[in-house]
Amino acid sequence: MHRVISLGNARMLKSKALKSAMSASKLAKRQYFGPCKTTEKTFDKILIANRGEIACRVIRTAKRMGIKTVAIYSDADANALFVREADEAYRVGPAATSQSYLNVDAIMDVIKKSGAQAVHPGYGFLSENSSFVKQLDAAGVGFIGPQEYAMAAMGDKIQSKIIAKKAGVNTIPGYDGVVRDAQHAVEIAEDIGYPVMLKASAGGGGKGMRIAHTMEEVNEGFKLASDEAQSSFGDNRILVERFIEEPRHIEIQIIADGKGNVLWLPERECSIQRRNQKVIEEAPSTHLDDDTRRRMGEQAVALARNVGYNSAGTVEFLVDKNRNFFFLEMNTRLQVEHPITEYITGFDLVEEMIRSAAGLTLTTTKQDEVKINGWAIEARVYAEDPEKYLPSIGTLSRYQEPVDWKKPNDVRCDSGITEGSEISMYYDPMICKLSTHGQTREQAIATMEHALDRYLIKGVTHNIPLLRDVISNPDFAAGRITTAFLAEHYPSGFKGHRLTEQSAQELATASAALQFIRQAREASSATTVREDYVLLLPQLQEDGSVSKIEVAVSVELANPASSIQLQGANTFKVTSSTAGSEAKTSEITVNWSVDTPFVDVNNGSTTLQFLDPLPLGFRVQFMGTKFEIDVLAPRQRELLHFMKEKEKLDTSKLVLSPMPGTIVSVAVKPGDTVAEGAEVAVVEAMKMQNVLRAPRAGVIKAVLVTPGSTVGGDDVLIELEDEVKK
Repeated sequence: MHRVISLGNARMLKSKALKSAMSASKLAKRQYFGPCKTTEKTFDKILIANRGEIACRVIRTAKRMGIKTVAIYSDADANALFVREADEAYRVGPAATSQSYLNVDAIMDVIKKSGAQAVHPGYGFLSENSSFVKQLDAAGVGFIGPQEYAMAAMGDKIQSKIIAKKAGVNTIPGYDGVVRDAQHAVEIAEDIGYPVMLKASAGGGGKGMRIAHTMEEVNEGFKLASDEAQSSFGDNRILVERFIEEPRHIEIQIIADGKGNVLWLPERECSIQRRNQKVIEEAPSTHLDDDTRRRMGEQAVALARNVGYNSAGTVEFLVDKNRNFFFLEMNTRLQVEHPITEYITGFDLVEEMIRSAAGLTLTTTKQDEVKINGWAIEARVYAEDPEKYLPSIGTLSRYQEPVDWKKPNDVRCDSGITEGSEISMYYDPMICKLSTHGQTREQAIATMEHALDRYLIKGVTHNIPLLRDVISNPDFAAGRITTAFLAEHYPSGFKGHRLTEQSAQELATASAALQFIRQAREASSATTVREDYVLLLPQLQEDGSVSKIEVAVSVELANPASSIQLQGANTFKVTSSTAGSEAKTSEITVNWSVDTPFVDVNNGSTTLQFLDPLPLGFRVQFMGTKFEIDVLAPRQRELLHFMKEKEKLDTSKLVLSPMPGTIVSVAVKPGDTVAEGAEVAVVEAMKMQNVLRAPRAGVIKAVLVTPGSTVGGDDVLIELEDEVKK
């Protein structure tokens, strides 16, 4: 029986929970690496000072190496998957990160109680906290990461830029010192020229970063960036540097040991970002040639050698259209996107980190033995509203990760959740890092499309619609990407997949066949051989409004002599037409069973998820986006125009919370007159601060929250007086 120990109280996990954890771990047992390369002695037991998917990831490699693992957990994570998978687990505090995963005293106490010989920090939290490493050193506990002096030197963006210059690494023009205040930031921006990037000196992950094109944006961005930096890292220092326009974000993974061996691994392209946080990454990059790749790698190694770096680390660059590259920062930890590097190189980066911390050499010390094997893509699956880029919280009522049974190692899911897991407002809302591999980029993309189509998530809003739309975008397929990709392709924000002629045809024919099968199941009859329908498909317009595409469809069994199968595969002849177009007839095979929501057309060339029945049809997920399909009999369609449309709720005088979170500040009071777009409040969730603005000009009628208030999504925060009619 697996034992979970708290700080003073021990408890036993129930066998049912154990079985759930074991079932959820089946995906983790897929072999992304060969047999463990390490045969030498490393550690008997390590503590993982982190949570969620990265804790599960470290546990996976530790088990391969025969190392026992110790987890720490907050009250919010008491039943989390990583707690169940570790050999031991200890409570370190309540949900708030400052009282649990950043609670160094409690963690040091657990290290002593458990007898852990070393600590793996994962990423985030204490992973780049040099004072934590100093405490471990003083206690004689190993740190599975770089040494304290290297982390301190490279973890500070201001200091690392100075070191990079001395090491001969290309750097971005900017101010090398600490920015005193907003006015100082404006002076620097005026000196180096707009646009500028304001970013936290400590930490990373997009926290404490703002782009400013004007003096006003510098003033506002400085406050928000410094507040986010303080909240996330306990350090509000901000640096200012020139923002490289039309850049690509490309990074070099390095691994090093304590014997002086340093290798650079092929690059990762991380240009698909929103709010400076990576969304989709790939390895290698379509943009680099062999010479640029080599020069970037050599500069990354020179930087690492300059500070005596050991363990895994990442040197990030901005690369312009002419392949000029500039040092951005060095992350002195394991990166979120490390799985795609592991895919194309065969290295287990966690194993290399453990070896380095144990005083062993890397599994190979020769640069010419590092090869590129195929292509890999990672999509970060988040619990968030992809239209607003805001986090979503809740319980995963249904959860099923995608599997490619033909090539199981070509789909990798790094997650720390199972069905029934809670997505909390206290932590990053990542659900999973979904990675795919192929011998070519086209194969990796196709596998990713299929995997996203077969990813089942219910209970929270998720960003699969956005991921699926980007992956299938022609510009992405052609490698035409920059860090402005999302802003350029979705200038008014992402609203969902906009049907093309081809995708509308695929959706219509599949939906008609699906309705045919549903009717037969409901009637428990296999005698119907033909049905006629009128389908209304929602179509997103350029201005954000939604219209309807009307498609007339007839469905019949391809073999009239056969009868419909209520389970499994059926082959249909489908004829469809839209107004003013010529009818098209195609033959499709549809496979759908009652125990799965997945509707596969033509052996998976098109996949729908059947979500819910509706009064006049059903809701499906197609191309990642949810579509409400009206399926009408011809006579129903004739009568539809008599139906009155539901009136829309007027929210023009309300300021609603866009997400669950905490009110940081309120800038108005009842009776104040505000202009449209004026700041009225700031709400924080997942360590990101969001400015809420007045929806229109008017007078504040009521303020329903105060700083420190906890709010839910769509809660009314501020109300304006009714507009005065002139």
